[in-house]
Amino acid sequence: MNEQEENIDQEAEAEEELFEHYRFIVDPKQTPTRIDKFLQDRIEKISRNRIQNAVKDGAVLVNEKTVKSNHKVRPHEVITIVMAKPPREGETVLPEDIPLDIVYEDDAILVINKAPGMVVHPGIGNTSGTLVNALAFYLNKSDLPVLDGNMPDRPGLVHRIDKDTSGLLVIGKTEFALNHLAKQFYNHTIERSYHALVWGQPDEDEGKIELNIGRDPNNRTLQTVFRDEEEGKWAVTHFKVLEGFYYVSLVECKLETGRTHQIRVHMKHTGHPLFNDAKYGGNSIVKGTVFSKYKQFVHNCFQILPRQALHAKSLGFTHPTTNEEMFFDSPLPDNFLELIDKWRRYVSARKDKL
Repeated sequence: MNEQEENIDQEAEAEEELFEHYRFIVDPKQTPTRIDKFLQDRIEKISRNRIQNAVKDGAVLVNEKTVKSNHKVRPHEVITIVMAKPPREGETVLPEDIPLDIVYEDDAILVINKAPGMVVHPGIGNTSGTLVNALAFYLNKSDLPVLDGNMPDRPGLVHRIDKDTSGLLVIGKTEFALNHLAKQFYNHTIERSYHALVWGQPDEDEGKIELNIGRDPNNRTLQTVFRDEEEGKWAVTHFKVLEGFYYVSLVECKLETGRTHQIRVHMKHTGHPLFNDAKYGGNSIVKGTVFSKYKQFVHNCFQILPRQALHAKSLGFTHPTTNEEMFFDSPLPDNFLELIDKWRRYVSARKDKL
């Protein structure tokens, strides 16, 4: 893999890659043993303290129920764990004073409205100017809890959105918050909706796309749909047409899962790639005429929004410490609104001529 490909992979990782998942079925001959000791013996390079914190956070389940760290495991019990990953060995992040659009903040969490063009996490050839660099400066990583398993070099990161996608992200400021949020993402209880401008108009006003997604075997920088259930990862996108402009449509997409490039890949598969999505074929005319005036109009639209037309519009989750149901909504960027209005006026003008 060349440096450019690896950098793209770093940008595009989905939130499930930020978690560690474990599942154990206790041996029939297992003698009663404290769960923290049992897990420490079976998970490589993990401390008893980190396991105990995960148990306290409710990230360790026995037969789908929370337990205390002194729980004695017994034969045939099923133990599952979801934890935020610790930083990679030797990984460092340079704090940078980059402005952040903070929507909400308290002692446990941050909700940020990410600008388009900002990579979430550093990668090879892309070690500065990222959201994590900004967070390292803003949170002052030396002040973060130095608990074993905390993420001082990836402060608070539990999910991502693509570089050229704008919108909402939630950040965990403590290890408890990280693990609590990680569990919600893993259980698909986080509510996320995106607004996208796509080519054409779907046959149905709303529906569900349920198709596995994985790395394209012919181009590792892309994701693709797999019909075979044995390939790729299970992915579900719910969509609803908010406004149709014949040539393009404004669509709301709600994620049930969070796979890499999920909305972009699913919409492309339905024949409606995101407008100006260069990676998935949306940066050429998919719907419309070949007349020069129309081609010039589309070109002008591409210049208004020089990226895929995708915005992480809303985010809902349970607060890690208060258990309050939180909900946030982010307005579409001005150039996204300008693009929609331009299509609305174009279609209206054409109807007036008919």
